[in-house]
Amino acid sequence: MVPGYTHFVKKKLKVGILFGGKSAEHEISLLSAKNIYDALDRDKYEPLLIGIDKNGRWLLNDESRFLLDADDPRRIRLNPSSAAVALVPQSRGAISNLSASKKDPAKDQSMERAVDVVFPILHGPFGEDGTVQGLLKLADIPFVGAGVLASAAGMDKDVFKRLLRDAGLPIAKFRTLRQGEKVPDFEELCAELGTPLFVKPVNMGSSVGISKIRSQKEYLSALEDAFQYDTRVMVEEFIPGRELECSVLGSSFGKLNSDSGVEASAVGEVKPSHEFYSYDAKYIDENGAELTIPAQVSAETARRVQELAIAVFNTLCCEGLGRVDFFLKEDGSVIINEINTMPGFTRISMYPKLWEASGLSYTELLDRLITLALQCFEREKKLKTSV
Repeated sequence: MVPGYTHFVKKKLKVGILFGGKSAEHEISLLSAKNIYDALDRDKYEPLLIGIDKNGRWLLNDESRFLLDADDPRRIRLNPSSAAVALVPQSRGAISNLSASKKDPAKDQSMERAVDVVFPILHGPFGEDGTVQGLLKLADIPFVGAGVLASAAGMDKDVFKRLLRDAGLPIAKFRTLRQGEKVPDFEELCAELGTPLFVKPVNMGSSVGISKIRSQKEYLSALEDAFQYDTRVMVEEFIPGRELECSVLGSSFGKLNSDSGVEASAVGEVKPSHEFYSYDAKYIDENGAELTIPAQVSAETARRVQELAIAVFNTLCCEGLGRVDFFLKEDGSVIINEINTMPGFTRISMYPKLWEASGLSYTELLDRLITLALQCFEREKKLKTSV
């Protein structure tokens, strides 16, 4: 039982699944939402589907029509015929229908629906970067996952790496370039960072806009591509080695009631068949990568990865969940690559698969995350906001 939520014991919790969004990872969010919707324990939860289209409109969907071409990752899309809705901050958890007749305000009011907790399964900008988290905080609604600070810092590769560097955690060498400023010569970057190099938008996920480069021509083309997604671009050294991933669950602010604190899952390995673990390799090409769980590494290496995953989670002040990605070099050293504070949540995504391998089923994992969200909300409600 969640303290502070005893009045929900005799009724199901209404879970708003917020999905879609304006980022380049829109389609992956749709797939994640579909899997979460299907897996929620209907004895405990009543899901409410709230889709955000690529223009930023919020749409209320029902089970029968919330996705079109749901089984095709290349064509999956939000049903545009759904009712437009809005979050109502002054009335906690209220989702107001904007499609009702403007001539009948009473009808608008009657179509408000309240949610008890939100699962913002949004990836990338306008969802995983603290923007939606801030809106939900203003609306006084419990939500799954990291708060504003951790979401923003985890999404911003530049800030993320500087925080980890200051914490003494192992990262790759990098340079951050800004749009409109003179970019360094390719030879200068190679002298500093080696070759090949990776070029990445600072604020983007799922390998969108990322290029692996070996020449001046590729460098200029990669910059042009990356600057389409952000005003800052990171140039990073190439780390040869195996790609490992570890899922984290808990709260960096300490144990919550009976919760066991921050936990790390088994360690998994990604073996891309593409040049690197690209967007297509992750989501489109069914043979794009081989996932090995648990990774075939020594117990010492697995412990090191788990310890670093928890250290990253705590350094960013994360809540709920996160997936931390690493490189394992030939000499046995481990380098932190990135964190995803709202990782992909399809049934074949690494985050839930790692927990399944650790003994926590997909449905049980959702239950733990919702419980954590409610506990974190209750803890924050006890804090003073004025003198």
